[in-house]
Amino acid sequence: MSALAPAPIPAPIIVTALFGKADQAWFDGLRQRHFPPERNHIAAHLTMFHHLPPSAVEELKRRLTDETRGMPAPEARLGAPFSLGRGVAYRIVSPALEHIRAGIADAFAGLLTPQDQAGWRPHVTVQNKVEPAAAKALLAALSADYRPRALAVAGLAAWWYRGGPWEPLSRHMFAA
Repeated sequence: MSALAPAPIPAPIIVTALFGKADQAWFDGLRQRHFPPERNHIAAHLTMFHHLPPSAVEELKRRLTDETRGMPAPEARLGAPFSLGRGVAYRIVSPALEHIRAGIADAFAGLLTPQDQAGWRPHVTVQNKVEPAAAKALLAALSADYRPRALAVAGLAAWWYRGGPWEPLSRHMFAA
């Protein structure tokens, strides 16, 4: 007789958009080069929600499935890099992802934290928690090389946040 694994302890849920392999590798490469190694514990990501309650897990998974199953991937573009003060991020431009996020936000309106209620500024952080001069230098370098281009959005994912690296909860892929 085998013992059943204990149920995971509930934790806040993070929701992200997933990039295609080439775009994910490009963002991860930037993070590896420019993010302080002692703080770089997760892959590059596009956060859609920072903290949904664990009580919403089943409804959230249903909604993420509904948004992705059989649906074409939303169009997205790489926007210009911008300053975080002590870091640098790239804007992500995607009205379709904004529409998806708005629908989920409406569904969970009473459960959103102030950060998630404040509106969404889609971005991927490639550097953070560095001296302002280092961030300013990277912003100048990335801005000089910046060219807008299409990004592949492969799906949506939910993650448990337990204080360390995120634990996968579910992945919901768009139609190929």
